[in-house]
Amino acid sequence: MRLLVLMTTVLLLTGCPRGEPPAIIDFETLGELRVATRVDTVAYRETPEGETGGFEHDLLVELGSELQIPVRFMVYQSTAQVLNAVRRGDAHMAAAGLGLNPHRKGILWSPPVRQMELVIAATEPLASEIKSAEDLAGHTITVRRNTLAAEQLKVFQADLPNLKVDRVSGRRDGQLLNDLADGKLTLLVTDSVHLSAAAVLRPELKAVITLPNHAEMAWAFPTNASPKLLDTVSRFIEQAHEDNLIERLEDRYFGHIERLSQVDIAAFVDRMQTRLPRFIPMFKDAAADTDTDWRLLAAIAYQESQWDPLAVSFTGVRGLMMLTDDTARRMGVRDRLDPAQSILGGAKYYALMRESIDEDVPEPDRSWMAVAAYNLGLGHLRGARQIANSLKRDNTAWVSMRAVLPLLSKPSFARRLKAGRARGGEAVIMTENVRAFYDILQRMDSPNAEEALPLPQIRMPLETPAPGGFLDQAFGTSTSRPPM
Repeated sequence: MRLLVLMTTVLLLTGCPRGEPPAIIDFETLGELRVATRVDTVAYRETPEGETGGFEHDLLVELGSELQIPVRFMVYQSTAQVLNAVRRGDAHMAAAGLGLNPHRKGILWSPPVRQMELVIAATEPLASEIKSAEDLAGHTITVRRNTLAAEQLKVFQADLPNLKVDRVSGRRDGQLLNDLADGKLTLLVTDSVHLSAAAVLRPELKAVITLPNHAEMAWAFPTNASPKLLDTVSRFIEQAHEDNLIERLEDRYFGHIERLSQVDIAAFVDRMQTRLPRFIPMFKDAAADTDTDWRLLAAIAYQESQWDPLAVSFTGVRGLMMLTDDTARRMGVRDRLDPAQSILGGAKYYALMRESIDEDVPEPDRSWMAVAAYNLGLGHLRGARQIANSLKRDNTAWVSMRAVLPLLSKPSFARRLKAGRARGGEAVIMTENVRAFYDILQRMDSPNAEEALPLPQIRMPLETPAPGGFLDQAFGTSTSRPPM
């Protein structure tokens, strides 16, 4: 028995040379690619329904499809835990919004996945006082420990001896940004995507200084990673850039973030608290009947009527979902001003748009095109997709269609349309606004501390937009659409 134990010990020691991290079983042999990650605006998120997503999550799912193997996401609380999981051999790689840092020990890096802009954020009145790096002297800057941002902040410390730096662990960017907005922190180093996402609901957050050093997001591997995996990931990232896959995912998760103004956000948040609660059961019932997220239906309704069940447009559309008389009849709506009927009719109409779009359009692009068709009509959307194809643009991607739809108002392109000229730019504005409203509603309803933001106490502007009209006043009437 002692001999068996001794032989086993020798085999283990010889199989794991001193100084080398333990090697995880090859992903092909294991039957899955294990990825260490953390809940984060960029990397990974979960919905109340248990679905997972995120920019890096979706990109890695595509990688798994290329490897013909499932991806298993192992969620940790901090960047340090994520990287230690890779070093220990618990995961094949790490993807957690990591800044490429060649000085980090025991880690190999993939080629850059996307560019990062690291910024120092503050709130008023301090934001107005900081004009240059010298103005940071005497203040305390908070930064997450063991991050690229913490490394780059050392440049400022070298030139500004009076600068105080507080390095924190185990806290996410979203949590720190909330603390900054609440006045618990003075200055914070983060990246522009996290800042923009937080500023949607905390508009007092401002970028005051951009860190000068080059920053890139990448994936981390142990030093003894499989050469086959490293080579496959390198080729995959290169191809993802060439095929615009990364651009599409960036648009999916970040493209709408800066669409709304502070006035729009203030009005939306106010009406979330005063108008929306009455209609939530109706949205949920309609969502169950049409297999649609109730929050998306609520976002469409807000864009259309600002949740005013008596809203009426000069074009004749009316009600919470702003249905035309013809569309209401087709959807079985007898009274367009009855909120329950309007919501169900609008949900059916949206579902019809979504189901009528060709099967080659994936989600969520399919949903965004359906929102555009809700405004524009299915015939104009189909015509726009044909134009996109003639221009050699990807007509299955919303990021491409967003650029093509405004062409429908130009005579040279309108002549190609059976349905005639259309205000495609308004459909784009509507869709982008719906995406932004939907994102806010999702984040309010999120199980993740990173995503679930508290309702801010936003004081309504002195010139509050009139109910049912502030988006129309800014961009032209968005509720007039031809019946199918």
